Amino acid sequence: MVSGLRKRGIGFQSLHESLDTTTPGGRLVFHVFAALAEFIRELIVQGTHEGLAAARARGERIGRPPAMTEKQIRHARALLAQPENTITSIAKLLGVSRTTLYKYVPELVAGRNALTSDRPLH
Repeated sequence: MVSGLRKRGIGFQSLHESLDTTTPGGRLVFHVFAALAEFIRELIVQGTHEGLAAARARGERIGRPPAMTEKQIRHARALLAQPENTITSIAKLLGVSRTTLYKYVPELVAGRNALTSDRPLH
C-alpha cells in the first residue's frame, strides 16, 4: 500500500512511531519493520503447520467434531425404516437438522425404500 502511495507522490508519516517514508532513512526503517513483520508471520504459519502435523501424527482429530455418532446413525436408520416416522421428526428427536440427517444417512437421497430393501446401495 505504501509503495502505491509513493508512486503517486504521497508520503507516509506515522506520528506514533516517528516514521516518515519521505526520507531515505524513514523508508529503510519502514522496510526493516515490514520485513520483520513478514518474518514473524511466516514463523507463526510454520509453527501452526508443524503443530497440526504433530497432532495428526498422534492420531488426534482435527477440526469440528462429527454432528452424529455411529449409535445415532444406526438409531436414525432404524427409525427411518418405520413409515410412520418422518425425517423432520427423527431429526428433531436426534437433535440435528434435516440436512445433517441427509448427510449422515446418504441412502435417504435414494428414498426411504432403499432403507428397507435387502439389495446393496450404489
